[in-house]
Amino acid sequence: MFKEAGEAADAVARQLDRNAATARDLGDMLRSMRPRAVVTCARGSSAHAATFAKYLIETRAGTLTSAAALSVSSVYGVATDLHETLFLAISQSGKSPDLLRTAERARAAGARLVAIVNVEDSPLAALADHVLPLHAGPETSVAATKSWIASIAAITHLVAHWTRDVTLLANLERLPRALAQAWKLEWTAAIDALQDASSLYVLGRGYGLAAACESALKFKETCGLHAEAISAAEFLHGPVATVRENFPVLVYAQDDATRAGIASLLDTLVDRGVRVLVAGAPHKGAVALPTVSLDAVLQPVLAIQSFYRMVNALALARGMNPDRPRHLRKVTETL
Repeated sequence: MFKEAGEAADAVARQLDRNAATARDLGDMLRSMRPRAVVTCARGSSAHAATFAKYLIETRAGTLTSAAALSVSSVYGVATDLHETLFLAISQSGKSPDLLRTAERARAAGARLVAIVNVEDSPLAALADHVLPLHAGPETSVAATKSWIASIAAITHLVAHWTRDVTLLANLERLPRALAQAWKLEWTAAIDALQDASSLYVLGRGYGLAAACESALKFKETCGLHAEAISAAEFLHGPVATVRENFPVLVYAQDDATRAGIASLLDTLVDRGVRVLVAGAPHKGAVALPTVSLDAVLQPVLAIQSFYRMVNALALARGMNPDRPRHLRKVTETL
């Protein structure tokens, strides 16, 4: 896991170079197509990349984006009307049976299928109308790291060309170097705070929600630590009642319109004596985790790169082997 996470910067650089023409052509196709909606399809870490896609597509392209409930197709056998929609399937392996069945039904229902996938000769890639490869290289660790970061880069690359966002494209070119910087950052304070924890919340909003979801999954997979990811806004609608003094909460923040709401929440948590760890927004009374600054869209993925280094070390500190998660294997074949 540690080795593969450290390869993310090179993977993204390779992807941006090799996908330049493909992403540009897909952007042209989407502007011509003008999809009435986007439906995402993914499991595990890839589903968190799909959460990022929802926020990015809706804020930049203004197109309604929703996640497919895979069991509707794979278990209930019901097809929905997907004419004039973009069906965006995201997967490292491209092999999960329920994802394949859902993608196949989506094409039959009239969708244009774009696969963002790491294994280019996978069944999902063969099924797709268009393939945007991750180019992350082999990933054998059960816990996905570089493939998740590569998925975020590929989604951003696609949307930047779709919307002709030259600023976002320029910031993407800066991402590999920023990832290399982020990998060197130490989140030792988080290890100290979480080594003996039994549970925590991970909060984010907007683009940062995907980072919160990905972090919570990695805490479970590698550390055996129960973690619940939730929107910073939804947290105030009930879950905040469960926190107590010294309860750990990890918060992701980025420099956009969500910042004021995050700052207000941090005030509330600090006042209640919660053990707050914050990435991206130093705050009085909270433990600040160092981050690399870039476009707000990309700040959460840079924070995740630093998080991966920390969570690997945290697993070891808790007596766990991050490369041998209990009850898990690399490809989970759900039906």
